[in-house]
Amino acid sequence: MVRAESVHKSYGDLQVLRGIDLDVRRGEVVCLLGPSGSGKSTFLRCINHLEQLNSGRIWVGDEVIGYRQQGNKLHELNERAIARQRRRIGMVFQRFNLFPHMTALENVVAAPVGVKRVPRAAARERAAELLARVGLKDKADSYPRQLSGGQQQRVAIARALAMEPDLMLFDEPTSALDPELVGEVLEVMKDLASSGLTMMVVTHEISFAREVADRVAFMDGGEILEVGPPSEVLVNPRHPRTQSFLARVL
Repeated sequence: MVRAESVHKSYGDLQVLRGIDLDVRRGEVVCLLGPSGSGKSTFLRCINHLEQLNSGRIWVGDEVIGYRQQGNKLHELNERAIARQRRRIGMVFQRFNLFPHMTALENVVAAPVGVKRVPRAAARERAAELLARVGLKDKADSYPRQLSGGQQQRVAIARALAMEPDLMLFDEPTSALDPELVGEVLEVMKDLASSGLTMMVVTHEISFAREVADRVAFMDGGEILEVGPPSEVLVNPRHPRTQSFLARVL
């Protein structure tokens, strides 16, 4: 589903990604762990071309994201073509980014109607189903200001699912939540994982990675230092940097 090949990203003289290589199989859940500033979120944003690569390539399915290839050269796609590619990729951010003037239901309906031209009645029916799936059936008519942070994040997940993505990206989806609200969001994500949805999750929730991930990738200094099943990376890490990180956070 995802293939990253020698991905580099810099901001001026600051090298954020230093040659990332990673494959994610269809239906797999991969958690990206590592200290703040290790490049995890930047890598995730490169996958749907919210950040431009300096070099390397990322495929989602059989498409090179953000570019078309002619011979050995890559040419950046126009915004319309990039937007078309992004329809296949759902993303949930640290902040919920809900439209404050729309109800929960309207937030979920907006993209299918506006982007995919789904008839509004069908989009509303699907949105109601998705809100029920994330445990918010009774909050369809509530505005974001009337919802807790955990509820807002669950609306954001439903909104991403409404586009029927092939891949879901989660960028530290619980980091902006009070500790008591984290569990309700993680439960929704566990349900999605069990349904076979391909997921890449940047998280500091080690217990979630241990329970849900098929593989864990540890990043530091813009590189993937170690990748493997949670039973290996989290229990018997090989790389000294992984060992020191886990010793502090566990």
